[in-house]
Amino acid sequence: MREVDPKRKARIDQKANKALAEMPLNELRHARGLSQKMLAEALHIQQPAIAKLEKRADMYISTLRSHIEAMGGSLEILAHFPDGSVKISNFSGLSQKQKVR
Repeated sequence: MREVDPKRKARIDQKANKALAEMPLNELRHARGLSQKMLAEALHIQQPAIAKLEKRADMYISTLRSHIEAMGGSLEILAHFPDGSVKISNFSGLSQKQKVR
């Protein structure tokens, strides 16, 4: 097998990292090794609610936070501007145990 050009390898790595950094909820769940049923059990809801949630384009921040936390993560809201990014802290007081809507 021939060696991969370092510039090509860097482009491939960059694309792979971007794909891992941006993904829909269903792909994130799958990448974390969780089924819809497993996630539903962690959230104490039914599996169809997970399927519905993963198709939604709009949801409460508390719902998204619960979903992410059930996968073992944490949620941060960032606003990006040309001169930098700012973490929005208004949502840090939301209950960690609110029900998914």
